[in-house]
Amino acid sequence: MNFFAQVGRVALGTRIRFLAETITQDAAQIYALYGIRMNPKWFPVFYVLSRCDARTITAIAEAIGHSHASVSKIVTEMIKAKLVVERASREDRRRTLVALSAAGKKIARQIEDQYVDVNAAVEEISARATHDLWRALEEWELLLKEKSLLARVEAKKKSREAAAVKIVPYRKKHQAAFRRLNEEWITTYFKMETPDHQALDDPEKYILKRGGFIFVAILEGEPIGVCALIKRDDAAYPFELAKMAVAPAARGKNIGLLLGQAVAAKARELGAKKLFLESNTILKPAMGLYAKLGFQKIAGPKTPYERCNIQMELCF
Repeated sequence: MNFFAQVGRVALGTRIRFLAETITQDAAQIYALYGIRMNPKWFPVFYVLSRCDARTITAIAEAIGHSHASVSKIVTEMIKAKLVVERASREDRRRTLVALSAAGKKIARQIEDQYVDVNAAVEEISARATHDLWRALEEWELLLKEKSLLARVEAKKKSREAAAVKIVPYRKKHQAAFRRLNEEWITTYFKMETPDHQALDDPEKYILKRGGFIFVAILEGEPIGVCALIKRDDAAYPFELAKMAVAPAARGKNIGLLLGQAVAAKARELGAKKLFLESNTILKPAMGLYAKLGFQKIAGPKTPYERCNIQMELCF
């Protein structure tokens, strides 16, 4: 059974590694075929140095897209193999330059025929292939530079997990979770204040009966997040997003985004032209979430909270 046919594209890294190992094994024998003593992994550093007099390790790393540590390790190995030497820069004695040794320069002359033959062999394979691997690699490198595979997988994970979450209207049975989730995050960073006690002790009186709404995120039957739309006695900012809290174990699943979107949708449904909120800039994930929702910093009305050091609004 063909492993890759069975497992599919989730084994992309493994397949690329297998292909790279196959080519690397051939590369070692190709060097031997031309009488050249070279470790295939040294080639990028060797090639750069063969095209210039001398460079710093930093410059080599930038030229080949490797880390400084990786290039430093390769240079150390090449020094032991007597292919490169280090010397101080004439312009700045504190800077160390790396250059090919006499033996390295000799290889640089010998290897030109190998370049010609390897290029011809690769062109022969390309001519028989249906797809242009070189161009495909360039495309993949560009796309992965734009957004890494890790970031793409994280986004898919969040999307899949968020699909299992239900956003429902607040019910009396949710009061304990509403208080617990909010009190948990507030006391982690700040202290409970009078408006907190009022809203969390009696959300019906201080939020719902005043024309506000509360949304609850449910996952597998359990409330894991809450957020309120508060009706304010303020003509300039009549609607406020507040009391958003997500259980620590459920963070990173786009719960806050779903709750924020639900509150914003409700505000628009009620005819709101903008949505107001108060927060603190030490809450970095929250700041990122508000920016994602479209909130922007403003100088708003006087706040009742000691912990508030930023006010924001979302215009519809």
